[in-house]
Amino acid sequence: MIPLAWYLIFAAILFCVGLFGVLARKNAVAVLMGVELMLNAVNVNLLAFWRYLWAPKVDGQVFVAIVLVAAAAEAVVGLALIISAYRKRNTVAAEEMNLLQG
Repeated sequence: MIPLAWYLIFAAILFCVGLFGVLARKNAVAVLMGVELMLNAVNVNLLAFWRYLWAPKVDGQVFVAIVLVAAAAEAVVGLALIISAYRKRNTVAAEEMNLLQG
């Protein structure tokens, strides 16, 4: 049986890679992918704690399903905004997307 600490270390590494993707990338699609990685790290944590602490209940799986639905909705809205900004500015660089500024 794999110890809980290994799952937590994996989730921390996954979250750090996603955070690096959000902070270091200039491409809006890459930033969105970094956010998705961070949400997947949260899912790994939820499932690990569920498995080791409350395995007979399905609470952890329900929370993971909710996070997956929220991540899918976030990806759809984010990609729609990126496509809209690309059509107006012809770029997906995050610094150049200032559509809300006067």
